[in-house]
Amino acid sequence: MGLGRLRAGPVRSQRPVYVDLLPPCNAGCPAGENIQAWLALVKAGRAEEAWRQLTDDNPFPAIHGRVCYHPCESVCNRRELDEAVSIHGVERHLGDLAIEHGWTFAPPPARTGKRVLVVGSGPSGLSAAYHLARLGHDVTVRDSGELPGGMMRYGIPAYRLPRDVLDAEVRRIADLGVRLEQGHVVEDLEAERRTGRFDAVFVAVGAHLSKRVDIPHQDASRVLDAVGFLRGASSGQQEPLHGRVAVYGGGNTAMDAARVARRLGADDTVIVYRRTRDQMPAHEEEAADAEAEGIRINWLRTISSMGDDDLTVEVQELDEQGRPHGTGRFETLAADTLILALGQESDTGFLRTVPGVEVVDDTVQVSPATLMTGAPGVFAGGDVVPSERTVTVGVGHGKRAARTVDAWLRGAEWTAGDKHPLAGFDLLSPWFFGDHDRRRQTELDPAARVVAFDEVVSGLTPDEAAFEAGRCLSCGNCFECDGCLGACPEDAVVKLGEGLRYEFDYERCTGCSACFRQCPVHAIEMVPEQ
Repeated sequence: MGLGRLRAGPVRSQRPVYVDLLPPCNAGCPAGENIQAWLALVKAGRAEEAWRQLTDDNPFPAIHGRVCYHPCESVCNRRELDEAVSIHGVERHLGDLAIEHGWTFAPPPARTGKRVLVVGSGPSGLSAAYHLARLGHDVTVRDSGELPGGMMRYGIPAYRLPRDVLDAEVRRIADLGVRLEQGHVVEDLEAERRTGRFDAVFVAVGAHLSKRVDIPHQDASRVLDAVGFLRGASSGQQEPLHGRVAVYGGGNTAMDAARVARRLGADDTVIVYRRTRDQMPAHEEEAADAEAEGIRINWLRTISSMGDDDLTVEVQELDEQGRPHGTGRFETLAADTLILALGQESDTGFLRTVPGVEVVDDTVQVSPATLMTGAPGVFAGGDVVPSERTVTVGVGHGKRAARTVDAWLRGAEWTAGDKHPLAGFDLLSPWFFGDHDRRRQTELDPAARVVAFDEVVSGLTPDEAAFEAGRCLSCGNCFECDGCLGACPEDAVVKLGEGLRYEFDYERCTGCSACFRQCPVHAIEMVPEQ
C-alpha cells in the first residue's frame, strides 16, 4: 500500500494504532471497579466525578477503603518500581469525602414494574439491591438482623469499620427507594415469593453460623463462639471479659475475636492454631496487627482438653504434604475463657425445599456465569455460594447478579463482554515515572488501641490522596502525556482535545514507530500494514 502521497524512501510496512489494555488492578478487583479511571479523576482534581465513577461498580467506597484486603494492590505494576499505589487509601478518601459533602446517587430511571426480593442485607445483598434499583426495578431486602449490614455490622469490629460510616453508605441505598425490612426471618422462600408477587429472588444470607468442635471436659459456660461473640460486642450485649482468653482458630475472625477480647477487658489473649503462619487463612496484616496489640499466637497446636482454668494443647508437626499431625507432646495454657473461631457456615435450611435448588453442605450451587440456581428466577451469591468469603467478593457477586437478574427479567441472556489483554509490567517504560515513595496512613499506637474501639487506621489527606493517584502508571491506557505528539517526526499525531486523546493521520505516518517506542504505558501498538 502506498502512503497516499509521493515521498522518497520505503513503503510503510507497519502502522501505529491506539489500544486499551486491561490494568492488573482492574483485573484483580473482585468488585469489578474501574480503578485506573477513578484514580485518573482524583489526580485531575475531580473528586466527585471519581466517586461517581467508582460507585458505578461499588456503592461502598468508604467501607471498602477500610475492610477490603486490596488484592488490586497485590498485582499493581507499581510494585516493580517501588511500592503499590495505595488504592484502598484513595478509595477510602473518596468515600469519606462523599459522606462529608453529602453526595447522593442519581435517581433511578423509569420503573420497569418488576419486583425483586433480596434475602440478606449484607454486602452482597445490598450491592445487588443497589444495582437492581439503578436498573429501574422495585427491590425489597429482607433480613433477620435488627439493623442492615450483615457481617459488616455484626462481624467486623468498630475499630476497623465505624458504624456511622456503615450507616451512611447503607442510607444512600435506601434513599434510592430500596425497602429494607429488618427483623424478617425468611423460612419459606416459595411462599415469600408468591405472596409478595416477586418476579425474581437473590439469596445472600451470609455465613452467620459458627462451626463447632467437641473438646473433652468442655465447660459450656466458659466457651463462646466467635461469631456470636463479635455480634454481641457490636450490639453492646457482650459482657466484659476478665482473666485469660484463648481463641481457637487461624482465620480473620479469630484475629478479630482476639483483638476484641483485649478491648473488652481480657488480661491476656492467646490464639491457638494447628498450622503454621504461612498456612493460616488470616491475612498477614491481620495477624501482625493482633501481635502488635500484645496477642500471642501459638502455631502448630491443637486443643486436646479443657481444665478448670486451663487448656491442654498437643504440639503438631507437618508431614511431607504440609498437613499437621499430633506428636504426643502436650502443653498447658492458662485460660479462663475459650472462643471458638473455626469457620462459619450459611443457614440454607429454607432453600432445601425449593424445587431445583441444590445445596451441598452449606453452599448453594449456582451457574458461575449467571449465579442462578437450578430454580428459574432464583439467584444466589456472596458467602452462600462456593467462593472466597470477603466483603469485596460479595459486593462483586451482587453487581453480577443484578445484571443477570435484569437480563432474565427482560427475557434476554446476559453475557460478559470480552476483556482486553492484560497490561503487564514488561510492556511499560518505567523510566518515565521515576521513584516516588508511597504515602502511608497513620495508625493508633498499639497501647491506645486496646482500651477502646476507636478506629485504628486514619485516612489520607486530600494532598496525600492526590499524590497516590498520581503514582498510578496508567498501565495499558493513554493518559495524554503528549509523548507521541512530540516524538512524531511527520506531525502525524493529531491531538483531539482534553479527555479525547489522539488519532493518527495515516496520510503523513511513515510507520517509523517513534510514537510506539516512547509511549510509557503501551497505549500504542505497531500492526502490519494491510
